[in-house]
Amino acid sequence: MMKGFLLRCVLLWAMLQRSNTQIALPATVLNCCEGDILILLDSSGSVANYEFVRLLHFTTELFRPFSLGRGHVRIGLLQVGTKPNLEFDLDVHNNQDSLQKALQSVRQLQGDTNTEEALRVALRLLTETDEDVPKILLWLTDGVQPGDVEELMSELKARGVYVLAVSTIHANYQLLLRSVTPPVESHLYFVDIESIDIITEDLREAIIKIIRAERLRVVHLTSHSAVLQWRPVLTKDSGYYELSYNSMQETDTKTRRVLPGDSSWVELTNLQPDTTYTATLHPESNQRLFNTLSVNFTTLPDVLSPAVVSVSDSGPRQIRVGWGPLQPARVQRYTVEYGAFPSGHVRTVTLPSQQNSTLLTGLEPGTQYLVTVSALYVDGKERAMSVRACTQEAALPALTDLKLTPVERQEVQVTWKAHQEGLKGYWLSWEKENSHRSSSKPSISSVYLPPSSLSTRLTHLAPSSRVCVSPVYSSGRGDGLCCTAERHTDTRQRG
Repeated sequence: MMKGFLLRCVLLWAMLQRSNTQIALPATVLNCCEGDILILLDSSGSVANYEFVRLLHFTTELFRPFSLGRGHVRIGLLQVGTKPNLEFDLDVHNNQDSLQKALQSVRQLQGDTNTEEALRVALRLLTETDEDVPKILLWLTDGVQPGDVEELMSELKARGVYVLAVSTIHANYQLLLRSVTPPVESHLYFVDIESIDIITEDLREAIIKIIRAERLRVVHLTSHSAVLQWRPVLTKDSGYYELSYNSMQETDTKTRRVLPGDSSWVELTNLQPDTTYTATLHPESNQRLFNTLSVNFTTLPDVLSPAVVSVSDSGPRQIRVGWGPLQPARVQRYTVEYGAFPSGHVRTVTLPSQQNSTLLTGLEPGTQYLVTVSALYVDGKERAMSVRACTQEAALPALTDLKLTPVERQEVQVTWKAHQEGLKGYWLSWEKENSHRSSSKPSISSVYLPPSSLSTRLTHLAPSSRVCVSPVYSSGRGDGLCCTAERHTDTRQRG
């Protein structure tokens, strides 16, 4: 173990020394930002030692350009293992030399991947502070069995923490997708550990966008809405925000809103598609003056539902169909038509405009269906989209019972039970005593029996012979049962 640790230290030292020879980044990058970043580093036994070293090297390069300390960027490191380990808190390192030496001395914890307990520590570190700066949780993981983390990640995001993630393998994508803060394109990365350096600049830019000084930014955009987000500079009791927005057309009047002082985002709705808007946000407080923030954005071109139709939860007799985007204000109702392809009977389901999925039941196993989702709009227009979906093959019934009854020496009576629907027969196999004395190994015998057979007698069985019976159907063989046959022993007393 000591040898492995020394090898890891030498490798990490070499990486850090190589990094020190690289060209320094411009001062404009160094002093651009202010915020708290807590690195949640997977240090469990599922992470190979080489991968752990590479993650540490990646971390050093990622944060090398930033000025550290209060008023700049504060960085902490929390390791995930059986028990979480706070390697260093946010206030410890005020310069790059101190941070680099600390990263060089980090040891891998090994043990279990107890991400949940580590997140509770992270929640306390990032939310129980008086620092009025953006806060980021950067999760570096191999993605193996992270545990039930969704509730804690949701609480972090609800408390204003930005969650970003880097996974070194393709693990539970949906879990990581729900964990990170939008936009996913710049806040979630799946990358091979050998190529992790290629995401350094993109991830650093995503971090800079979050912790750069005062700004108003668009974090989500559709054809009819926009979500604006800003770094909070007020509290609930210290003031309020004045928001105004309008399209760039000269005839459009401004829409004004007053937002609570503890707000950090707002959604603008009922916007026109493919239209450029300007929005301004002014913090109002009697304690100090704040700069007015502004942003311009263009809504997306109009998208009519259904633009996407998806199929999930497929079974032998059911399929779940989903569609989007959901547009309840513009759609009167949805209609789902489905039938076996190419000429099956067509069935219809009518659904309200607030619903974006339905479960189709009573289908035939192993069958292809044509499913069409259509939307009737309030203006009388209709739009439809079709997909093909297949139900799964029905599982073949298994044998329900198998019984062996000794009759005579080396003979047993075999009886069984099975589901009769669609049954074509039975496949019976057993180990038979070898007739050649030169060979001690039993031979395998088998026989196919008609569906009317529910028992048979086997003779010349090998000692402790395995007897197996499987039901046979037109589409394959169902799961069978096996029993070990014991030789019949004569227990009568001899005179």
